[in-house]
Order: sequence, then C-alpha cells, then structure tokens
Amino acid sequence: MIVDLSVTASFDVDPQRGFSPLCPQELPVPEGDKIVNELNAQATFAGARLVSKDCHPAQAPWVADTPEETFQPVTGNFPDLDVKWPSHCVVGTEGNRLLPGLPAEADYDLVIEKGIDPLKHPYGACYHDLQETESTGAIEWLTERGISTLIVGGLATDYCVKTTVLQLLRAGFKVIVNLAACRGIAPDTTREAIATMRNQGAAFIDGSHLLTPGS
Repeated sequence: MIVDLSVTASFDVDPQRGFSPLCPQELPVPEGDKIVNELNAQATFAGARLVSKDCHPAQAPWVADTPEETFQPVTGNFPDLDVKWPSHCVVGTEGNRLLPGLPAEADYDLVIEKGIDPLKHPYGACYHDLQETESTGAIEWLTERGISTLIVGGLATDYCVKTTVLQLLRAGFKVIVNLAACRGIAPDTTREAIATMRNQGAAFIDGSHLLTPGS
C-alpha cells in the first residue's frame, strides 16, 4: 500500500502500560506490550506522529470495585458513562505511562489526554465525551496540517482503536489500520470491531512491511 508521507500521520492510540501485562492489576490486554516495534515502524511512513492517553482519576463512578462489576452498566444520571471498568491509567501511576520503547511524550507531535473528567469515560481519541460534542482537538490539528491519511495502531482494537478509527472516518480521513500494531481484549469483540471498521471504509494491513512510501 502506497502512502504519501507529506499528508500522512501515524496515530498511536492509548499504548499505555495499564493496558498491558506490565500492569496486571489494571486492564491488561493480552500481548498489549508487543505492539511497540510495529508502532515505531509505521511511524517511519508518516510525516507526523500522534499519541493518545487515558489520563484517569483514581476515583470515578465508572470504576468497578470488584471483578464482577466489570462491564456492568453505570447507574445514575451519567450520560457520558456506559459500563464499569477496573481502575486503570490513573494519572501519576505506572499504568499511565507509555509502553517501554516508545518515544518520550515530548517527542510526539501531539499528545492527546482523555478521560480526565471522572464523569466522562470516552473511548475514541477525538472527543472527550461519548456524545462526541467536545473535541480533543485531534481532528482540527490534523486538518490544519493538511493530513488526509492516518495509519492507526494501539490498544485495544475492540474499544479505543475502533472508536478512534470510526471518528476519523466520519471526519473524512482515510484510515489504515495496522493490525500488527493492535491487540484486542477479546477475540469475538475484536472480530466484530474489525468488521465494523472495514464496513465504514477503513483499510487494513497485517504489518508495516506492506507500506510503501510514495507521492
């Protein structure tokens, strides 16, 4: 697949230790720590590199106090919360940090922090809320720089990657999902996510070796 570096950005979606076996008490995605080399490789085909991070508070209505509460609906009047999750990627903790081997945050062209508000638990990197009314600035930043194509990888395929890809597609970008740079939480939901992204227009590659620089 040919990509034009001048109009292409590489997007690392939530590649954090809290989503990997490095932090097993948080929300470890199987093999979540194995995507670093592919994220770094895909970035060589892009003129800009972005990263998003969950930056959660320690306490929030969506935090599951027991494993049994995970995936249970959040009760109460919380329009930007859906289900409960284990506490993860809390600001100031190991889980909030990027995976070892990725660039320092200061070396990315844009760092997007999301999930800061305890009453909002977004999945996509383009909006702070589930209603998709409060922009993180990612779409505007890309548009201002003339970016038309995104190469996307990250964690997890079936949640934050999927939602980010769909948001980018709706905003009019061409999106290439690098499956080698992604891992999902569960096989069934990962397959469903891939099908949904494909149906909405995303392209897929099995690794960055299938990319070719061009114009």
